[in-house]
Amino acid sequence: MANVSVYNIEGKEVGTIDLNDAVFGVEVNEHLVHMAVVSQLANKRQGTQKAKTRSEVSGGGRKPWRQKGTGHARQGSTRAPQWTGGGVVFAPTPRDYSFKMNKKEKRAALKSALTSKVEEKKFIVVDEISFDEIKTKNFVNVMKNLNVSKALVVLEDGNRNVELSARNVADIKTAKTNTINVYDVLKYNTVIATKAAVAGIEEVYA
Repeated sequence: MANVSVYNIEGKEVGTIDLNDAVFGVEVNEHLVHMAVVSQLANKRQGTQKAKTRSEVSGGGRKPWRQKGTGHARQGSTRAPQWTGGGVVFAPTPRDYSFKMNKKEKRAALKSALTSKVEEKKFIVVDEISFDEIKTKNFVNVMKNLNVSKALVVLEDGNRNVELSARNVADIKTAKTNTINVYDVLKYNTVIATKAAVAGIEEVYA
């Protein structure tokens, strides 16, 4: 089992924790990680891009000049693609870019991403993060104490004050144990999780 240090919100080491190898010590599958990221980004695409083909552009029903004898190339419509105001060749139409991964693949990809963070020593466990009030300054101080700038902070359910304190901090994103995803784990330099959140992740994904 991977053994990592546990810190308090002052940035001092207060103990260690054993991470479950079933989640944080798997063999990293780069192919599945790549698929998960591509899938997430593709599923975000609106797919509403649209341009008109020559069959959809108005006008151009009359042949602009007779077939032969003018010295011009033959033309059948002023709405052909080579004309100004004509339709677009192979114009984009609204479409759905999303594709699905099965549950086993998604879980394996997330485990691989978490394992890579542990191996890179960019997974920080904090014993507890809790505030009596919603205050951005308090959260910024915690990040300074941990010497972290760009991070994904995984919290247990019900930690509303910390979530709201972190929402205006640049390069910081909070997530719950059931909302973490591969893209966010890889996007942020460091993953910070409370002990309760680590237990929740292991319970869900082990």
